[in-house]
Amino acid sequence: MPEALVITPVKDSLKTTSKTIESVFNSSGDFIYIVYNDFSDSETKEFLEDNKTKFNFYLVNLEDLTVHPSPNYKLVLQKAREKAIELNVPLIIIESDVLVTKETICKLIETSKKDKLTGMVGAVTIDENGQYNFPYDYLKKKSPRLTLTNHSLSFCCTLLTTGLLHQFNFDELPLKKDWFDIYISRKSKKLGFHNYLAKNIEVIHLPHSSRPWKLLKYSNPIKYYFYKYLKNRDRI
Repeated sequence: MPEALVITPVKDSLKTTSKTIESVFNSSGDFIYIVYNDFSDSETKEFLEDNKTKFNFYLVNLEDLTVHPSPNYKLVLQKAREKAIELNVPLIIIESDVLVTKETICKLIETSKKDKLTGMVGAVTIDENGQYNFPYDYLKKKSPRLTLTNHSLSFCCTLLTTGLLHQFNFDELPLKKDWFDIYISRKSKKLGFHNYLAKNIEVIHLPHSSRPWKLLKYSNPIKYYFYKYLKNRDRI
């Protein structure tokens, strides 16, 4: 019986996607791995189809489930929640610009069991030089501590417990949003659960690799805000 359901939502970004999938494949632990392909380009889709056996993951092409244009993160979360509840295991989200270590998944599962009221456990993100980076770059000092947090947890690499999954039906997620980490973090707290940021569990994050247009914020802010507001991108 698996100890967790691990998922990775994928939208293009083949370079990082392939690294993410390989890092999960090399992880310790007993888990089921599902990759959700959200209308990726043909190159990325071909890679996923050709490598699902090699890297031992189940592939779900969202084009087989919906005609709604990407992003379809709500649908991914709904399907993943249903499967996790069916298996009666926690859900671990590892996004396609994150590299986990061999022990990351086991450590997340172990940490989630330390408190019966745990709702979420998020691994802290670092850059390739080992420094905290987006979305946890607000942290000032390196620390190996597990911290009960009032901040929202990013879904870069985060576990949602069975308790939270049973109490919060993802059909209730708002329609006019694209991403739900802030919303679910707040909902977890409102339901009485405890959210933890695990500074002792570090994963490498390559920010915005799955959404490269966001890098325009640093190189071309005017174009960035054009995409964000006038084109209604990235609703959180």
